[in-house]
Amino acid sequence: MTAVNERALIGQEVAGYRVEDIIGKGGMAVVYLAVDSRLNRRVALKILNPLLGEDDRFRQRFVLESRTVASIDHPNIIPIYEADSAEDGTLYIAMRYVDGPDLRRLFYDRGPMPISQVNRIFAQVAAALDTAHAHDLIHRDVKPANILIAGHTEGDHAYLTDFGITKHRTSISGLTQTNQFIGTPRYMSPEQINKEHIDGRCDQYGLACVVYEALAGRLPFQRDNEIALLWAHLAESPTPLSTLRPELPMEVDGVMARALAKSPEQRYDTCTQFVAELRDAISGQSYQLSQGARPVKESKAPRSGGRGILIGAGVAIVAIIALLGILATFLRGGDTWVPYEGTAAVPIGFEHPDDWTPRPHADVFMVASPKAGEFDALFATPVTADWAAVNEIIKDAPEEATGIYAQTLDTLDPRGGAQQLQETLQSSLPGTVNVYSEVVQVLVGGKPAVRLEGSITDPQRGGKLEFTGWAVERADEPALMIYFCAPGRCDDALANRLMRSVSFPAS
Repeated sequence: MTAVNERALIGQEVAGYRVEDIIGKGGMAVVYLAVDSRLNRRVALKILNPLLGEDDRFRQRFVLESRTVASIDHPNIIPIYEADSAEDGTLYIAMRYVDGPDLRRLFYDRGPMPISQVNRIFAQVAAALDTAHAHDLIHRDVKPANILIAGHTEGDHAYLTDFGITKHRTSISGLTQTNQFIGTPRYMSPEQINKEHIDGRCDQYGLACVVYEALAGRLPFQRDNEIALLWAHLAESPTPLSTLRPELPMEVDGVMARALAKSPEQRYDTCTQFVAELRDAISGQSYQLSQGARPVKESKAPRSGGRGILIGAGVAIVAIIALLGILATFLRGGDTWVPYEGTAAVPIGFEHPDDWTPRPHADVFMVASPKAGEFDALFATPVTADWAAVNEIIKDAPEEATGIYAQTLDTLDPRGGAQQLQETLQSSLPGTVNVYSEVVQVLVGGKPAVRLEGSITDPQRGGKLEFTGWAVERADEPALMIYFCAPGRCDDALANRLMRSVSFPAS
């Protein structure tokens, strides 16, 4: 898979599969709708990022563990037909194609789920996870996008997907060989954040986050930036569900508190036990805890006694240590930042490093960068953009190939989902735009917004910028802000500081 543009594979054949369309993207892979030309059946074909295949150990583990998942016969684990390396070295997985939405789409379209549907779907997901754990496999990335729903009736069938990328229980925490996290911060357990040994109870924590979102219509922890989000997972308690959805009995709060406990030892033994006790709590039954389990009420507050105090103190200390490295970067001193007030045409104010030059472009957009002139010229002509000058910066001075681009745009729909946002960005930005992350709900300048990540590529010479973008809801016109950088040079702390400083002066 050497093509820069993932859509270049459409119409091509990979390992006997004819690629028809893109149906999903992630940080490690692209999922295509394809047809197995040998059996004439539709499949979901996941093709991994070529960089992952360059590690021989990764390749071997990928094939071995994908085949382990394929050997599991469970009605709620997506069936894998084949996992191998193509002749050109491309790593791929062919699996059942499910013609239905994932939970992320259902949450977005419908908001909180009916309680009966919550019970029905998550009993299936819990059973799938426990079966995987029995085969010594840990999912590590339980989230709505990895739960597919076939059908829209009372017979909804749930499939758990996205197994098979170095996820055996003998792997430490959520790290790949390239030291990248496996997992999604919004659903990531404290032990994954702390890079500790993990077991199936980290999947229970992720499942509990998804259940909370299904019942509340919001995440258990919603923060403006990922540092605050990771800290919340490590040290804070979510709002009790019974206060967000009053028809839920208070017993539900105890069940959720236990499944979301910071220490895995305080959670349920299995995902099925968690979901079963949640069902009983929702129905108002007086359920009995299994022998040896603590009363649920103790999950709401630290336990009395010396051992409980030590556990609570230990978790807090580990939480602080885990974030020291992040905060050291985030709170680096000595940088001088200056304000930019915005203009009448682009009423977006923010602070930026003092070595960046802000440059408004007529009444269309503004750009701030150490190389403002070159990037102003690039963004000014999205259709016929000349990347030559920017490509030189990316090559010779990548630390200066960075900045922020901002505009208001009446065609921008922050609620439109990743695909629609990508199409809007494609018409506004130079080059080929690829969005490879989920849409994350955040606040920017006190206004509802979504964040997404992607790249902009020079279709002629292959130069590339990575970006984090924010689409912000405003009464007048939605606002678009993009922090861009050379590949591998993005600074999350800088991006977060930029967004925290944003304001929207009256136009």
